[in-house]
Amino acid sequence: MTKRLTLILGGARSGKSDFAQALARKRGGDDVLFVATAEARDDEMRARIASHRAARPAAWRTLESLREIARALQSAANARVIVVDCITLWASNVLLADESNARAEMSREVDDLLAWYRAHDAALILVSNEVGMGLVPDNALGRAYRDLLGAVNKKIAAAADEVFLLVAGLPVEIKACALMADFGRRLDKNRKRVYYGRNLNSPRLDGGTKNVEQ
Repeated sequence: MTKRLTLILGGARSGKSDFAQALARKRGGDDVLFVATAEARDDEMRARIASHRAARPAAWRTLESLREIARALQSAANARVIVVDCITLWASNVLLADESNARAEMSREVDDLLAWYRAHDAALILVSNEVGMGLVPDNALGRAYRDLLGAVNKKIAAAADEVFLLVAGLPVEIKACALMADFGRRLDKNRKRVYYGRNLNSPRLDGGTKNVEQ
């Protein structure tokens, strides 16, 4: 199996973790390391953690790390697939530790994880929430968290080989069909068409062109 960096996004209860586990099982079988970033601070969180743990295959190993994921992996045994669930809580842990430096610290920790991934053979599956589609938070900390996680998701999505968005339990691979800025876009003034592609010689991803008004 060629290793892949996979980002799985979605809202609360959208099926992110279920899909991540199914993907990890398919690609790694029993040789999976699950990195848990949650901290059991109250009874509700302890119940959630227990439920997630019970849903995972018994043969999988678990590594608990609230942050500094790359550093924690350095001392962990090798695995064919590594699942980090989730970036949402990882970012929260960084923000609550030092709000004023959270953006720089989180960026560094993500860079460290990506560097670790490039240097090792394991596939990496990262789970995160998409929190930017709802109401603007009514407090400064909530807005800071939304902005931090949005920046982290964009950073990882840019590096990922594939990005899935979960909606009502349905996974949609969004990176393969996304019209991103670096795909390039040019206007053919003679034919009045916009061409989409990774470079000026490649067609739009669906193989067609789009007529536009000049």
